[in-house]
Amino acid sequence: MQRPFSVILLGTALATPVVHAADIVPIDWSNTGSFERELTVPAGKFAEVCGKLPGPSTVAWAFETDAPTEFNVHYHEGKQVTYPARLTSVTQASGLLQVDATRDYCWMWTNKTGNEARLKLTLKQAR
Repeated sequence: MQRPFSVILLGTALATPVVHAADIVPIDWSNTGSFERELTVPAGKFAEVCGKLPGPSTVAWAFETDAPTEFNVHYHEGKQVTYPARLTSVTQASGLLQVDATRDYCWMWTNKTGNEARLKLTLKQAR
């Protein structure tokens, strides 16, 4: 499934909207190859940030939450789901995603707590 891309300029006075529902947020790369977003992951729900990444390439990712979440980076090939990263009960993590082929990748957080979790995500395409 392809998702739309649009460009936002980071470091400007534009406000980044906060997502309050279990929505799939498209990756909107800046002209410098960065993406930042703050999300709210509702109690018992998930948040997902997805977009098509060109291969071969590398994406540096990092996030912080104020409550433990289940986290993964994944992509789909037909009915098979592959997880380049998968962590349980984390409040922060970072890593490098090595993209071998052009496809849609998703960063996903599941909040199994009884309270909403605030999340801050940063993605950066390596040049």
